[in-house]
Amino acid sequence: MSVDGRQLAFTCMEFELLAYLVAHQHRVHSRERLMALVWQQTPAGDLRTVDVHLARLRRKLGPGHRDLIRTVRMVGYAFDPSATPTSRH
Repeated sequence: MSVDGRQLAFTCMEFELLAYLVAHQHRVHSRERLMALVWQQTPAGDLRTVDVHLARLRRKLGPGHRDLIRTVRMVGYAFDPSATPTSRH
């Protein structure tokens, strides 16, 4: 995958997570839901692994695209393709 002419290398789980979010745009997904649907594991214990993977994805996407993955405080995450540099918070 490339973004702005840069070739990006994702781990398998990063790719699966991004693909899931893109396939279900604008929907807010809790950590528990992402763990169950992407990792295919019963959510248990520390769900911060989802946060870590999303932080890595954002870093790889770079400053021009990282806000496409929106954090909804106290709820979860959503992919928002309408986010543009001028509309980002």
